[in-house]
This record gives sequence, C-alpha cells and structure tokens, in this order.
Amino acid sequence: MPLALRKDTVNGDPESLHQPLLSSQRSLVNSTSQVAIVGSNVSPIESLDYEIIENEFFKQDWRSRGASQIFQYIFMKWLLCFLIGLIVSLIAFCNNLAVENLAGIKFVITSNMMLERRFLLAFAVFFASNLGLTIFSAVITALIAPAATGSGIPEVKAYLNGVDAPGIFTVRTLFVKIIGSITAVSSSLLIGKAGPLVHTGACVASLLGQGGSKRYGLTWKWLRFFKNDRDRRDLVMCGSAAGIAAAFRAPVGGVLFALEEMTSWWRSALLWRAFFTTAIVAIVLRAMIDVCLSGKCGLFGKGGLIMFDVYSASISYHLAEVPLVFILGVIGGILGSLYNFMLSKVLRVYNFINEKGTICKIVLACVISIFTSFLLFGLPWFASCQPCPLDAAEPCPTIGRSGNFKKFQCPPDHYNDLASLIFNTNDDAIRNLFSRDTNEEFQYSSMFIFFITCFFLSIFSYGVVAPAGLFVPVIVTGASYGRFVGMLVGKRTNLHHGLYAVLGAASFLGGSMRTTVSLCVIMLELTNNLLLLPLIMMVLLVSKTVADAFNANIYDLIMKAKGFPYLETHAEPYMRQLTVGDVVTGPLQMFNGIEKVRNIVFILKTTRHNGFPVIDEPPLSEAPVLSGLILRDHLVTLLKNKVFSSTPRAIGDDGFKKFTSDDFAKKGSNKGEKIEDIQLTEEEMEMFIDLHPFTNTSPYTVVETMSLGKALTLFREVGLRHLLVIPKITGRSPVVGILTRHDFMPEHILGVHPLLVSSRWKRLRFRFPCLGNLFSGF
Repeated sequence: MPLALRKDTVNGDPESLHQPLLSSQRSLVNSTSQVAIVGSNVSPIESLDYEIIENEFFKQDWRSRGASQIFQYIFMKWLLCFLIGLIVSLIAFCNNLAVENLAGIKFVITSNMMLERRFLLAFAVFFASNLGLTIFSAVITALIAPAATGSGIPEVKAYLNGVDAPGIFTVRTLFVKIIGSITAVSSSLLIGKAGPLVHTGACVASLLGQGGSKRYGLTWKWLRFFKNDRDRRDLVMCGSAAGIAAAFRAPVGGVLFALEEMTSWWRSALLWRAFFTTAIVAIVLRAMIDVCLSGKCGLFGKGGLIMFDVYSASISYHLAEVPLVFILGVIGGILGSLYNFMLSKVLRVYNFINEKGTICKIVLACVISIFTSFLLFGLPWFASCQPCPLDAAEPCPTIGRSGNFKKFQCPPDHYNDLASLIFNTNDDAIRNLFSRDTNEEFQYSSMFIFFITCFFLSIFSYGVVAPAGLFVPVIVTGASYGRFVGMLVGKRTNLHHGLYAVLGAASFLGGSMRTTVSLCVIMLELTNNLLLLPLIMMVLLVSKTVADAFNANIYDLIMKAKGFPYLETHAEPYMRQLTVGDVVTGPLQMFNGIEKVRNIVFILKTTRHNGFPVIDEPPLSEAPVLSGLILRDHLVTLLKNKVFSSTPRAIGDDGFKKFTSDDFAKKGSNKGEKIEDIQLTEEEMEMFIDLHPFTNTSPYTVVETMSLGKALTLFREVGLRHLLVIPKITGRSPVVGILTRHDFMPEHILGVHPLLVSSRWKRLRFRFPCLGNLFSGF
C-alpha cells in the first residue's frame, strides 16, 4: 500500500507505517498549532475548500444542467444578497432602537433622581442597571455561545482568508450576538455595536447560504442551493459589508471596508453584489428612520443611526491649517499604535483569567462593570458647572432626554459638560463632540478627562465575555482627542472644534485599524460633507504611516492572539531564501487509483487530514503518475454508499446513479459524516473502490524548487487548501508532499529552520515591524 498524505502525528501504531519516501528532514512532523481560541474555548482549526473540485462526477453534474438551472443559480445569488441586506438592516435598526431605549430609560431615571437631589439612590439605580445588563450579556455569551465574544471581525476576516473556526456562524452565535450586544452596549461599558453587526451580517449570510440550520430544524430546501465554500464565502463577504453599512449608514464605505480589510480575494462580480446588498441596507434604514422621526420609536430618534448627520454647512480652511492637521495625524498614529499595544497585552491577561472557567469570565465582566459605574458616576463631580449659553440651539439644561446640557448636580440654569458626554450613549456623545457652533461648550479639563477615560476604559472593556465592538470606542476616543487639540489651538485656526473632533476620530481610526480608503469614505458618509475629503485623506495617510512603524492593525493582533493561521498578503523576506521542498514534511501517504477499502479506512482513522493524492501505478499506467487529489469527505461518502467491487476494476455507470450532487455538497457549519460512523463488514473491508471519477484531476501543483514566497502568493490568491509538490527530476515518486496553510506559518518554518533568521534581523523586525512591509515587494 502506498503511503498517504500530510504532516500531523499519526494516531496508529508507528511500526505499522512504511518507510517514508523522502529524506529525514521531510519526515519531520508539522507541530504548528492547529487549535485557536474562539471566544475563550480552544477549538480545532480547519481550512475551507475554496477550490472547486473538478472531478468527473462534478463535470457530469454540470453538463446535465439546463439553461433554467443556470438562471436559477444566478438568480439565487442576487436573491440571497437582497435577503441579507433586508435582514441585516432590520436587525441593525432593532439593535439601535433597543439600545437607545434601554440606555435612555436608565439615564432618564438616573437624571430625574439627580434633579431631586437623591444622589445615592441615583447611583444605586445606575450601578444596578449596568451590572444587571452586563451579567445578562456575560452569562448568555459564556454559557450559550462563547464564539460570540468580542467584535467578530477577526473571526470573519479569518474565515474569508480560508480559516474555518467552529461555531462562529451558528444560530446560537447569531442569537447571542444580537441580544448580548444590545445589553452590553446599554450597560455603559465603553464598547461598540459595529463589530458585532459585521459578525451578525456574516452569520445571516452563512445560514442563508447553507439553507438554514439542520440542528434546530430551521431549513428551507429552496435556499439549499449553494454546495461549496466558495459561494458561501462570497455571501459572507456581502454580509460583512452589510454589517458596516448598517452600523454607520454608510453603504459605499461598507463595500470598501469589506474590500480593503475583510476579504482576501475579490472579483468584479462580487463588487456588484456587495454594492447591491449595501444599497438595500441604505434604503431600508432610510425608511425605518423616517418612521422614527415621526415620534413612534420612544427615545430613539436623536442618536443611533442618524447620530452623525450633523454637517451640511460649508466649511473653509486654508494652507496654514495643513501643518496642524499633519501633526494631528502623527499624534493619532502614535496613540493608535499605543492603543493596539496595550489592548493586546490586556487581552493576554484576560485570556489567562478566562481559561480558569465560566465563573471567572462572568466575575471579570462584573468587575469591569462595577469599576465603570463608579468611574462614570464619580468623574462628573470633579467638573465645574457652566452657565447655560444664551443662544443654545436646544433647551438648557437637558431634562428627560439625550442632549448636550446635562444638569447632574449643578444649580438651575447651569450644566455639567463632562456629564453631558458620560451620561449619554456613545452615539450621542459622538454627536455632541462633532457638533458645530459649540466651541465654548466644553472645558479643557473635562475634555482631557473624557479622553483619558475613553482611552483606558475601551481597552479594559473589550476583552470581557460579551459581544463588543471597537469602532465606536475608537471614534469616541479619537473625537475627544481631536476636540481637545482644537481647543488648544483656539482661534489660531479657521477650523472649529467639531471639525477637529472629526479629524481626531479619523486619525485615531487610521492609527488603530490601518485602513485608509474605506475609513475615508465612512467618515465622509458619517459627516455628510464632501468638503472634508482632503483633510480626512491626509490625516488617515499620516496616521497609518506612523502607526505602521510600531505594530500591526488591531484586528491582525487579535487574530494572532486567538491563534488563527492567517495568511498575510506579503511573504516574509526569509521565504524568498527557501524552496517549497525545504519545508514540506511527512510522513507522506498516497492512495492508488483503485484502492482496497481496508486501506482507506485505516488511513482515515489514523490521520486527521482532508486531502489525499491519488496515484496510478502499473498496470494502470506505464510508470507511477499523479492522477489527482481526493478529499476526506468524498472518501467517507463513498464508504457510506458502499460503491464497492469484489475485484479491482473501474466503476460503471450504475455506480454514478447511487449519488446525487447533494451527497458531495459541503455541509457548511454542520459537520458531515465521520469515518467512525461507517459500519463495514469484514467482507466489505476486502473489496475495492475506484477513486478516479471522484478525484480532482486538475489540482494545483508546484515544483519542489519553487520559492516558498512565490508559492505563498499562489496559495493565498487562488484560495487553496492543498498545494501538491511534485519532483523536479522524473523517476522519483510523482508527489513529494502537500503544502497546507500551516506550512506557511512562521512558527512551522522557523521550527524547521531555526537558524534562518539572524539575530540582527530579529532585533530589527522587533523594533521596526514595518520593515516586513517595506521588503515584501522585492
């Protein structure tokens, strides 16, 4: 029996293996981590099959399709995009409606008690409501769907890169993401809802793409049309774009964010479908907002989805403002990189605590909630009261609703400017900071305290076991920083403080998230003013360039902390020094084109791998030749249907009739049959299977002398799961090995070649991470 594939430890008796065909170096076992922290649970990681398996059965299935079926295939893609946009926009609207009313009722009751001078009771209500909402969110997240923890953007980004982390797109995750996000954001934790909406959109798209959830009996046959990971990946990308569009009412920004930050592969046809999806989101949200403006949504209407629509008047600025904006971008880049560094350290500490068990996760969330309540209620007492402006655009002080002038402990006709920022939702706080004609509204000390509070609270709040986003906290922090700079500059510039808040938010976003084009468009759609374009472009470019000199963007750091084997767009410089033959490992095993059932069962039970090369040997061919690649799932399907023959012969037409295309369809988030579930008799174990019709006869192959960097580019851009390595010299085995995602991970490469990177280069890369990007183009 020829030897089978890949590189993990074989679970069977070592003495039962044949001698590897390769050198001792290639017999090394790939010890790269194949588990990741999803939520706070350690879960096995697999790759997705984005490559279309072009075997004989697949070709026959497509040849049998008529024009009506092809039209149905195209129509279903557009129909599902429409449904994604509709569902995500409705979820986003209900999310905002719930947050505005839950948080609004809490703030109104607390403010009313403050008006009655019942300060202790007001604090008790504020404290108890925050703690109760946090406990509820933490409990349902920890017990029902730990994968719903955090923003979800790193998980979706990893999925679109080809990483299949279990549990991230289930019905339970979707439910907890929606409910947990509403309660967590309403609890005054400094977290956002944009990231959870991206994950929510991806969950909706994934569930629609696989026809629902079989586990809960929520399936629709008319939706079960897409049978491979590639089509479902495209839908998930549209769902993530819809999530950003719904969070900020920024349809074009959502498409560009999915293109620039989320997806690893892009096609022009996908651009049209994503744009169509976000257009549906924009239309539905506009209709829903019109309903709320008529006063039918409770406290909702001043904030939420219309919070940033505050700039419609023209602005003027001159060349003298450019140096100030440049400095704003430089400081924003430094602060953004510092923010990323501190957040990654805090997440490591939180992960250590979360590993202790569910109780520790919930206790940690409660501690953060208690600390937040004390801090938010106590800080406004240190701010001095300000007299109400005579020309205020709204009643002062603000009583019974959200607004810019919170009375807190102040006497009549006075307001507490720090309480106006703290005792509002994050959406309303941003709206207050962005507002024009409010240059005299906030004090220096209040703005500085608010900036420091947001900076650190958002870092400590993100890692709790609850759905939590980073977009809104970063915008709040950046806006407060920008407005503080505008106050320092004073009348030496034509730009008012609200505009500095917008530019500060853009600089902090660029320094933390490192995207430029999409963030620029999102900020323009938020502020509703195209005249800001040159300034926002410059501040984003400067802040990103400065921050890249220190560390990676926040989502890449979180993915690394979670253990996702993400393939970067560029190859590390040392990959140019290696060939694929230098890193491919064993033991290597292969199947014959017509193989004995016993051999297949043995290999499947003693390995955990998902692709096996198929070799034809004499008398089927003159010399050993590569026939193709066959997947584990397909082998299990063949064994389940027992298409066996007593002698080693080719399968007949009757064998094809035992299968339908659904038998070989990818099961999505529902795991398929396992080899342990297949019951075979001793007689059946001695029979044979013809693997040729089910083998992908056109797998991607590279010669063993190809550089590893070039192979990485091919592997990532095509979206492969397996890349066959063939020998340069004929007369050897037709397959040298198989490269998978883990073979391109630095941990594996440097484990095989520990002396590859010099200590000097390590020091340079540690001090200046941007050097990897600088050399990636050579």
